[in-house]
Amino acid sequence: MRKFIAILLAKLGRFAGKLVGKGSSKPGYYALKADPKILGKIKLPPYVIAVSGSNGKTSTVEMIAKILADAGLRVAYNKEGSNQIEGVATLILGECTLGGKMKSDVLLIESDERFARYTFSHFRPTHFVVTNLYRDQLTRNGHPEWVFDALKEGVKHAEKLILNADDPLVSLFAEGRENTVWFGCAKQPGSKPESDSVYDDGRFCPRCGGKMRYDYRIYNHVGAFRCPVCDYARHAPDYELGKIDLAAGSLVIRAGEESFEIPMENPSVYAAYNILAAFAAAREAGVPGEKIARSLQGFASHMGRIVSFALGDHEGKLLTSKHENSVSYDQSIAVAAADPEDVSVLVIVDAVSRKYFTSETSWFWDIDFEKLASPNVRHIVLAGTHYGELAVRFSFTGIPEERIAAVRSIEEAAELLKSYDTKKIYTITCFSDKDKFLNLVERK
Repeated sequence: MRKFIAILLAKLGRFAGKLVGKGSSKPGYYALKADPKILGKIKLPPYVIAVSGSNGKTSTVEMIAKILADAGLRVAYNKEGSNQIEGVATLILGECTLGGKMKSDVLLIESDERFARYTFSHFRPTHFVVTNLYRDQLTRNGHPEWVFDALKEGVKHAEKLILNADDPLVSLFAEGRENTVWFGCAKQPGSKPESDSVYDDGRFCPRCGGKMRYDYRIYNHVGAFRCPVCDYARHAPDYELGKIDLAAGSLVIRAGEESFEIPMENPSVYAAYNILAAFAAAREAGVPGEKIARSLQGFASHMGRIVSFALGDHEGKLLTSKHENSVSYDQSIAVAAADPEDVSVLVIVDAVSRKYFTSETSWFWDIDFEKLASPNVRHIVLAGTHYGELAVRFSFTGIPEERIAAVRSIEEAAELLKSYDTKKIYTITCFSDKDKFLNLVERK
């Protein structure tokens, strides 16, 4: 009876939530109150794929869902992105019969790193993908090693792991296990063995604490690592990124003797890794490589992480980064700095967090703003409530003062951008703040 009541509560709550445009976690919350063990009582599909990590979860899940759906499979996944246990409960109970059997062929779960241990104490994923682990939202997650400790309790329940071979901390999840599949990136033009970031979380081996060495780095601590003290080293990938051509917007994935060229809708190294992770997960779920490659052509996330716009006679791209996540900002900065044309760059920090009432901005000092010293970046505008803290951070970058303007008003920042002679604009901000700028421009 408790099982039936819990499922009914979730279904009714989900139906009511859809009517008002809310309700991605509340139905699951009340269902778990009615029966705390309900998730262990549901008959799940043959494939249960979980995706977690500091960044790339949502995009990777969306790609896997599209690939599997294109292959003719019925996929249930948390489209709303509610990735804690209550949101997962809403998804599962909303997609099952009143008798407790899921109707889909695949259950695909985006899981918050800290809550995976709770969710997967009730059932086992058949596949568990971990994208990366690094500095992310200090107010919630503290240090990456703390996140690792939280996530490992969820990861250990999985039947098969699909891990980023280039991330030393992620690779540690495979210790003592055999059923692991690896994805990673080959050395790229410009890859160097030393970090050029303002910090280096890959300096020391996460297993023994010895001084880590790299044959090459793709970004920050992600690359071909090896520890000369304990012999902990990057595992040879089963799925590998070959050439990443950001200018042409394409990449090559090698899987055994096969290789597949895939165009990228929004080229970046981040996007390339997400595509690779999705490819690996879908291939392990039985989808042929050529079908995966076709499904991924022209894929664009519904989250709108990259938005093209026009401002006056200027063309621009808004790159959605993740506040309190320096590596996310670094990747957006790298895109702007690599543009062959002269550009202006707008950095907006108006609200630090969507969830927490905080004005903690120490994470500014972990971002490689120094890379905006690139000659193609002619003008930099800093805007939003925290424009003053941004200005202080930029005063330490060595970028000439005449190239930098700092204003509180986002509207005033937009007017400044219109006055510049550069025809291309990059706006770097977060989900909380992006519409504050996009409401002032013409979206493309």
